[in-house]
Amino acid sequence: MRERFWEYFSLNELTPKEWEALCDGCARCCLQKLEDEDSGAVYYTSIACHLLNLEQCSCSDYPNRNRNVPNCVHLTLERAAEFDWLPATCGYRLAYNGEPLPGWHPLISGSRESVHDAGVSIRSFAMLESGEEDLQDYLLDDL
Repeated sequence: MRERFWEYFSLNELTPKEWEALCDGCARCCLQKLEDEDSGAVYYTSIACHLLNLEQCSCSDYPNRNRNVPNCVHLTLERAAEFDWLPATCGYRLAYNGEPLPGWHPLISGSRESVHDAGVSIRSFAMLESGEEDLQDYLLDDL
């Protein structure tokens, strides 16, 4: 990967490896969400996709995630304009908006654990979906 690529290149100039490296590993995008039909506002729940490895905050079947979980959102350059539903701290959203990555981002800190140490990941509170949940009972206030 090119040194500090996120500062010098636009999203459409990134290599596939650089694109993937923008992910900070928070796994917030893996949380189930509800959308208000009237306002379009997106609300996160504490229920995570059943494919998520909660300890690692990564997909247990990443190459096949879109096939095995049809509603899994595949973050692509073509969909970058839609990234406003992602958390404000998301590396993809920040890069799209030309904003700097936070100090805890693994590309800055050099550690995949820094996102967890900073309390940004879902590791400490999320639970895996069982299919029996009423998502409204698990809405989060602070994401």
